[in-house]
Amino acid sequence: MLVDDEPVARHILVEELSEIPGVALIGQAENGKAAIELINTQRPDLVLLDIQMPGCDGFEVLRRLSVLPPAVLFVTAFDQHALRAFDAGAADYLLKPVRQERLRVAIDKARASIKHPAGTAEAVARTLEAAATPNSRRRVVGKKGDEYFLLDLDDVLAFRAEGELVWIITGKKRYLAGHTLQELAKRFEGAQFRRIHRSTLINVDHVRKMSTLSSQRWLVTMSNDLELIVSKRQAHTIREVVHA
Repeated sequence: MLVDDEPVARHILVEELSEIPGVALIGQAENGKAAIELINTQRPDLVLLDIQMPGCDGFEVLRRLSVLPPAVLFVTAFDQHALRAFDAGAADYLLKPVRQERLRVAIDKARASIKHPAGTAEAVARTLEAAATPNSRRRVVGKKGDEYFLLDLDDVLAFRAEGELVWIITGKKRYLAGHTLQELAKRFEGAQFRRIHRSTLINVDHVRKMSTLSSQRWLVTMSNDLELIVSKRQAHTIREVVHA
């Protein structure tokens, strides 16, 4: 997929890509907003992404995707973004005007990345997850199959450990977390997330009902009807929520 706000730049890249065997262009977007919609629905293997675009730049496009592509090539007229692009997991960084030989090299790098999509997508996801600013939405990376998703914390109902696996639970789905529950608690525990069990961390904003099972036992019902038992050791957590 090709994303660039300049029609001439898109036209040139379309012609250059047409001469490379095994490459099929499945869509074009002229701005960041359209790119997000197309990438999320079309799921391309490779995105050639401009950086400076009105309204939403290339880095913001990646941050706002629900599913990250296996490979990204940044194509821009400015060389000062190269380090940031590679930090974001780009397979390569191309300067306009792009020469045919250089484009072929970049496509080969992208193909190599696509052969190992999990590692590449995970690297991009981890970078974007860590790059959150105080004014941006907090995200956590979840894995489902071979795909990595950037999940808004507001949509997460709970983090729950089952043996060596840690699940991220949303309203309708479960994703594998790439962090231990202890790491997640260290990062997110506070006003929004509370530990109710050594294996469970919940989002108190999604608590629908709390029922007493005994003087030191509580049953928490989440907004998706998931029921979780509060351990005796963490009973004070629920009492704090009740009295908040």
